[in-house]
This record gives sequence, C-alpha cells and structure tokens, in this order.
Amino acid sequence: MIMSFNLENIISIRDFKKSDVDYILDLADEMVPIAKSQQVCHKKDGKLLGVMFYEPSTRTRLSFETAMKRLGGDVIGFNQKQGTSVEKGEVLYDTAQIISQYADAIVLRHDMAGAARFISQNVDIPVVNAGDGPGQHPTQTLLDLYTMKSEIGELNNLKIAIVGDLKYGRTVHSLVYALAMYNVEIKFIAPDELQMPPEILDDLRKLNCKYSIETTLLDNIDDVDVIYMTRIQKERFPDPKEYAKVKGKYRLKAANLKDNDAIVMHPLPRVDEINFDVDKLKNAMYFKQAFNGVPVRMALLDSIIKD
Repeated sequence: MIMSFNLENIISIRDFKKSDVDYILDLADEMVPIAKSQQVCHKKDGKLLGVMFYEPSTRTRLSFETAMKRLGGDVIGFNQKQGTSVEKGEVLYDTAQIISQYADAIVLRHDMAGAARFISQNVDIPVVNAGDGPGQHPTQTLLDLYTMKSEIGELNNLKIAIVGDLKYGRTVHSLVYALAMYNVEIKFIAPDELQMPPEILDDLRKLNCKYSIETTLLDNIDDVDVIYMTRIQKERFPDPKEYAKVKGKYRLKAANLKDNDAIVMHPLPRVDEINFDVDKLKNAMYFKQAFNGVPVRMALLDSIIKD
C-alpha cells in the first residue's frame, strides 16, 4: 500500500491523484472486517464527527455515522434543518463555525454547489463533501470504484454504461472524473436534455477518456462490464413539465439481463428505473454497494482525522 494520504479535506474527486484513490481503496479493504463487526476498532476513541445535512439522506448519513462509530468515535449534528437555528435564519458559515468548536471533522450535505469547499476554507477542522447540489459527491465515487474493483478485480480496461440523469446527477459528475484516471470506456445513456454537461465532456476529452453518447438502453449494454443506473431527479428540475417528459425513460428488468453478466449498480434511492426482479440476480450489486460506503468512509475518516 502507498504509505501516505495528503488531502486534508474531501471536497471534489478532482482534488485526488490516482495514488490517493488507490490508497483509500486499499485501506477500505482493511476496514471491511471492522465494518462487519468481526473486529473492534478504537482508532478514533474520543473523536467526534459533526454531521450537517441540509438535504435528505439515508445511505450517506447513516454510513458516515456507522463509519465513525465503527472506528470508535461518535457523532453529533443534524440531519434536517427543522429544529435547528437554520430555521431562525442562521447562515451556513455561522453554523459550521459552531460545529467546528465541538467536533474533529465536519460532513456537509447542502443544496448549493460549492458549499463544502467554502466551509473548508473557513473552519480549522477537516471537511467532507457529502453532496453539494448538482456539484460533486466524492465519497460516493470512491465507494463506487471500490465496488467495481471488488467485484471485477480491477478498474482498468472496463466498459461502463452510465444511465439516466447525467445532467443533474452529482454522483456521476464525480464518478467520471475518477474513471478517467483509469483506462476505461464509458457509454453515456440519457435523453438529450439530460446528457452529461458539455464542460464535463470537454474535460474528459482533454483527459483522453474514451466515451460515446447514446440515447437507448437495451441496445448499449450487451458488451459492458458495469451498468450504472441513476434515477431521474425530480427535485433538480426547475420545471415539472420537463420532468414529466423524461420520467420512466429507462427501466431495467431481469429479462433484459438474461445473458448479461455486467454488474448492476445504482447510488440509490431508486424509483422505477430498476425492477424489483433484478434484486434476485447475482450481478445486482446496489445493496452491497451501499454497504461498501461504510469501509470506504471509514478509510477516509481514518485518513483525515488525526490522532
């Protein structure tokens, strides 16, 4: 394993070098027995993680809390604005300043792109971006990479179909920059109005990442190693009529995967884009993917919260 990790904050996957990614993925492997309650860890005894979630979350919030407690630490904070001083008009800066007086690191989810970086520049403890509007979701990216590597064996030479809301989906915005560090081919499958933003495609070209733009699902998944589904995010659409046009555009059923061994991933929550009959297939990985958030986030917290 590479013996050092130099990032002080986890804000964007673009802050990572490939060696940083590999370090976290290797360390996550060591964390799995602890995440499964097979071993007990005291590495962060006495440490507190402050969670600030301005948007709803299940997997990200609970996996961060689980990760900190598996490391021996504890958690304070809030998972909704109701019942906090935010309701009284307290600004993000002030709330973060207060949390930083109590905790050893902050995990922030916010609806404004750039919120986590702003806070990281104004507090004296590490900050982790747990999703900033349509911006970035770096820890989701790392658990996604960990899932691919664990199930397939490597990250190089993969063919990956990324499906659904590629315009507003912060998970895929982060993911593609990480995948570009490896020798992969990506198929972006989305309606024209929800395709990957042009500026990201420009960046991928500069990074020599191979990709294609597609609009149909079933015609483009026979030769891939990974099918990464995403939901159409109603809450990101400024116009409900535009959402109605694309809702239910792509649906994956077990019958569609009869002779297909590609692993099926999804950052969750799903709506109707993956049928429940897919859950029984051996290549359905989205629930295991959710578990993988614990060892990966354990590795991150262990790396940035100093003893």
